[in-house]
Amino acid sequence: MGLVVDSVADPYAESYAAVSVADEQKHLLAYAPLVKRIVRQLNSQVQGAIDRDDMEQIGLMGLLEALRRYGVPDGAFGSYAALRVRGAILDELRRQDWRPRAVRQQSHKLRDAVRELTRKLGREPNEQEITASLGLSADDYQAYLLDENAETIASFDEILQDTLADTGSVAGPEEQLMIRRSLEQALTGLDEREQRVIQMYYEFELSYKEIAAVLDLTDARVCQLNKAALNKMKAVLTS
Repeated sequence: MGLVVDSVADPYAESYAAVSVADEQKHLLAYAPLVKRIVRQLNSQVQGAIDRDDMEQIGLMGLLEALRRYGVPDGAFGSYAALRVRGAILDELRRQDWRPRAVRQQSHKLRDAVRELTRKLGREPNEQEITASLGLSADDYQAYLLDENAETIASFDEILQDTLADTGSVAGPEEQLMIRRSLEQALTGLDEREQRVIQMYYEFELSYKEIAAVLDLTDARVCQLNKAALNKMKAVLTS
């Protein structure tokens, strides 16, 4: 990944003490692994909709914007930058309408079928019941879950980005504290396993496969837990 980002006019110059171009490049290098981890996460869920190198460049621009909004990085910067990097990549994915219409329609049909099965059973069906009832292969079901989760994550991240926007153009420790408190409140409504999934995904930037290995679960079960947890948190954050 190329790390040299061209110097551009800084719209946030009045918001923080000036950071030299050399310092910007130093901070970009220091936080480049964060960009790579986020790209690795998202790339596994959007099935090559954007070239990985392009995603990294978009992520770097998001990181540069985060630096210019925040100022000199401190201990809280990593969490703030991660939101900005993810937001920049997800914005580009939405702009390119990365899911073909046929894929979206099929996903909606499967979602409706799973809801109908849930009503019939009177409970949440397990993976075996879903695949047997809908005639899906394990791979088809995994693809459906990834597609559903990518949509849920994009929606959840959009709420976080709106939270950032509501605080104004100047970021700082107060903004970071407000976001953290909102997320902590939303986390209290999750069970222990859902909390661990969210922590490993958002804080440690692990992939579904890595989370599954840690928790001794299938990738599909991690997807289910992640989606359920995000929907619960969205309900709290938007209430």
